[in-house]
Amino acid sequence: MTEPINKSERAKRSLLRNVRRQRLKYITILPSLITLLNGICGFASIVFAARAGQSDVTSFNIYNHQFPFFSMSCYMIFFAMLADMLDGHVARISQSTSSFGGQLDSLCDVISFGIAPAFLMLQVVENRVSFVNPAFDVFVYRFLWLTAAIYLGCAAIRLARFNVENEEDEASHMSFWGLPTPAAAGVIASLVILNQDIIKNLSGSSYSFLSHLEYNIILAVLPFVTLGVSILMVSRIRYPHIVNQYLKGKKPFAHFIRAIAFIVIIIISMEVALVLVFCGFALSGVTKWFYYRFIIHRTQVDQPEEPVITISH
Repeated sequence: MTEPINKSERAKRSLLRNVRRQRLKYITILPSLITLLNGICGFASIVFAARAGQSDVTSFNIYNHQFPFFSMSCYMIFFAMLADMLDGHVARISQSTSSFGGQLDSLCDVISFGIAPAFLMLQVVENRVSFVNPAFDVFVYRFLWLTAAIYLGCAAIRLARFNVENEEDEASHMSFWGLPTPAAAGVIASLVILNQDIIKNLSGSSYSFLSHLEYNIILAVLPFVTLGVSILMVSRIRYPHIVNQYLKGKKPFAHFIRAIAFIVIIIISMEVALVLVFCGFALSGVTKWFYYRFIIHRTQVDQPEEPVITISH
């Protein structure tokens, strides 16, 4: 014989049934499609990076123009960044921001700015680096896989933390805690694009010892740079929101001059400009943190207090 169910237990079961019946009835079409484009570009970046590891074909042919697969993988990451910027902007303009859009955006960001850059770094270094000693080869490969795994884990943690701490108010989006995942992916992709440009110079007539040195230096530092941006993503270092702080509204004339200088650098050398922008942005947060944490703080601590002068009558 079963015991009678009390009212509190009956109410709890009814609440659970109502929760299970909840379904997503409405979604915003255009922002969601742009967000999915972000994830598709990330998947394409992984495909191009995997294709670069095969020896039969080394480049992608578009209208009789050859593009190395590693470069195409980087371009897909940059296209994913554009989609990531547009989806939130379109959602705010149409006043259709939702929790569904935020969760979908984070899932696509994990693909485009987590898995794709980690796999790209792994493929670039593995396909270009070889040693005579097999034991050292095993050590290097394990280090590369561990570095890629750490990067992916830190990117996922960074996105999950952003979802928890994010606020819907646009005025609160003036800065980020930790390096944003698109910026971290941009650091890796920009270095790989510069590396591919150096390879093109090495295969042509403009071969030089300096180009060969630059090529080897980028390959050597790329895993350590990946570890560095992984730590910055989960750190509490504050980074500015570039669009909201420097491009929206009326700004000083100096910002206009900087924008012109940036455009000139892109015209001269796009590869160098990308490295300067992304690596400079990543280092700017560390520089500011170090300046305010150690130099300004130490100056305030070491500065003697002025004696209080009392006047007696």
